[in-house]
Amino acid sequence: MSQPQPIDPRYVNRPPAKPKKRRNWFLRTVGLIVLLFVLMLVAVPLYAWSRIDKIDAMPTGDRPADTPGTTYLMVGSDSRDDLSRAERARLHTGGEAGARTDSIMLMHVPESGPTALVSIPRDSVVDVPGQRNKRKINAAYAIGNGNPALLIQTIEEATGLRIDHYVEIGFGGFASVIDSVGGIEMCLPKAMKDADAHIDLPAGCQELDGVNALGYVRSRKADGQNDFGRVQRQREMVGAVAQEVASPSTFLNPVRFYNVATKGVDALTVDRDMGLVDFGRFALGMRAISGTGGVNLTVPIGDDSYQTRQDGVGVRWDRPKALALFNALKEDNTSSLKSS
Repeated sequence: MSQPQPIDPRYVNRPPAKPKKRRNWFLRTVGLIVLLFVLMLVAVPLYAWSRIDKIDAMPTGDRPADTPGTTYLMVGSDSRDDLSRAERARLHTGGEAGARTDSIMLMHVPESGPTALVSIPRDSVVDVPGQRNKRKINAAYAIGNGNPALLIQTIEEATGLRIDHYVEIGFGGFASVIDSVGGIEMCLPKAMKDADAHIDLPAGCQELDGVNALGYVRSRKADGQNDFGRVQRQREMVGAVAQEVASPSTFLNPVRFYNVATKGVDALTVDRDMGLVDFGRFALGMRAISGTGGVNLTVPIGDDSYQTRQDGVGVRWDRPKALALFNALKEDNTSSLKSS
């Protein structure tokens, strides 16, 4: 008869294993939070994209051939049509009817190399299709009654570049984006005071809210540089906003992320051919020009006191240097460009 096996003392009176419910609950909670976070990152931009106005912006007829990379025309419109009387008073925009371009920029996102952001002074004197005399370039937008097709055609004929996509933002949208990120820090080398732009800013680094930021980029008299100082400030502001919007503090804060994605879209207009992927590429280009991965410059000027017949004093480009710039963009050779 076999003898019973001895009982291992390690298992005598051993308490039963505790259930892993608490650990499983914790893992499920973390997984749910991560899932909701990912859904927010996807759903909020899709919702914002659905609210953006899309228009038939591109001209018809003969146009420059497609080139490598993607070229966006970025326009800041001074139209007041989307502003209430209270908003016009808060932003100090006045009540003028019609629409003009307060800023004109080309952003070229190359297949490889740095993204280039090029300011076109709005007083640039060019040939506007259908006009007998040379006009300032922003007149093309006004002549087109706010439809950008004539402006795009004018820029394409003046530069030889094909504009792939169009992005326009109005006064209200610009200020709303600034306010949604809690203001933008700008460092002023000297104090700026301009009654027309409604700003009185001290020298030094400071946070600008939407109203002051709008006045800062619109001012033409405060620094004595007319349109040249203004386009430089506009590029600086675009880069600062892009950097702030793309910062981790935006993506990791659901309330801030929602506000940034939705505040300015009601005043944003893009061409109808632009898709969400194209807009995403535009956003990545904006982020690139805010750091070391971008080149910021202005179309070279040869004459800053050219007298036009209809529009007063304008500026003429330094044609050889301007063509060299535009040819570099056409050839997707942004690496040859230097910020100015």
